[in-house]
Amino acid sequence: MAYAAIFEGSPPSVTSAPRLLTLQRMLVWLVAASGAIVFVEPSPYELTTLTASFIFFATGLRLRLVFMPLLLLLFLINTGYCLGAIPFLDRSEVFSWVVTSWYMAFTVIFFAMVISEDTSARLDMLSRGLVTGALIAATSAIAGYFDLVPGGHDLFTLYERARGTFKDPNVLGAFLILPALFALQSVVSDDFRKSLRSSIVLGVIALAIFLAFSRAAWGGLALTGAFMLALMVLTSRTQAQRSRIIVTSVVAVVVAIVFVAALLSLDSISDLFNQRASFDQSYDEGRFGRFGRHLLGAEMALDLPFGIGPLQFHRYFPEDTHNSYLNAFMSGGWIAGVCYPALLFVTVMLGFRYVFKAVPWQRAYLAIFSAFLGTVGEGFIIDTDHWRHFWMMLGAMWGMFAAAQRYKASPNQAMSASANTSGA
Repeated sequence: MAYAAIFEGSPPSVTSAPRLLTLQRMLVWLVAASGAIVFVEPSPYELTTLTASFIFFATGLRLRLVFMPLLLLLFLINTGYCLGAIPFLDRSEVFSWVVTSWYMAFTVIFFAMVISEDTSARLDMLSRGLVTGALIAATSAIAGYFDLVPGGHDLFTLYERARGTFKDPNVLGAFLILPALFALQSVVSDDFRKSLRSSIVLGVIALAIFLAFSRAAWGGLALTGAFMLALMVLTSRTQAQRSRIIVTSVVAVVVAIVFVAALLSLDSISDLFNQRASFDQSYDEGRFGRFGRHLLGAEMALDLPFGIGPLQFHRYFPEDTHNSYLNAFMSGGWIAGVCYPALLFVTVMLGFRYVFKAVPWQRAYLAIFSAFLGTVGEGFIIDTDHWRHFWMMLGAMWGMFAAAQRYKASPNQAMSASANTSGA
């Protein structure tokens, strides 16, 4: 119940009873934590999201004017998918794919509306939930890789790569990046005891990312972490904060290098690392390799206004697109092919616009924006269009845009409302 106190800087619309606020915040935590368990269908994430959306809509959510471009682009993207899928809707996998796409769009709007109110508190619960889920996924991945539990190796690994509670090691690695960034922020910013705990959490998550042997996740963690830390230095209010971030970051890099070197002393890890770290992969090269398919698919897209339909790319090429932007063109024609990158481009541009806005939730904003930007880039080499955490981040971004607009328009009113509600 103590957590029901309103965070300073929450939007003025937060006037709910303390018990209702506690319930809403716990639902945010539960949805975020359940996002780590997706190797069963329907996953706990679907069940908790639907339950949370029902309760939130019953207790009050606002569809704000700022969300209209988001709503329009999501509608157009999925309309394109539906048009492209018409010849194949009798196939259960295609029908399921289209329904999933609409569901993902719904979650974007849901998270945008949720995060636009009571923003600081809900973002805090979102980060806590994601870190909890990440620890579940990471520990299962590590236990499976090292065969620490009976039957765990077969359940939690794939092709000798850790996958944890995910179906694919690549998706595990991608999901763990945002929780790793939250833990990294704590390491470089919080008091000693909390920083020490977060260092352990970061170590567990980083080990799982390493054992997933996903090149995209390795690079994503390094690049998004560096980008976020640079933004934290630029937005720090004191020289002492900037110095601590820089010094702690250097120490973390040194520890990470020593840690990786120790792991590579194990032959089984070293062999797979050398294989995965190579840029000379057979499925990337040649006319029909990953990048060759991108070029050939782009040529096809120019001549197909309605695309070829969802899940049809493998009928023309040896493998799937492994490019979310090309997949939008192939699955939904020109409508989805134009609107999907437009949605991400607009979000990224707005994201940079709000980076230096001094809001109470700026720290969480920098982590989510960095992870989101990394996933947008990753979309050029892998299919990210049905990653649950990607759409969660997209919705959270728009929710923070709306909250920042309202906060900057009347920060005194927001703080006054927070104080009045806390005293109720």
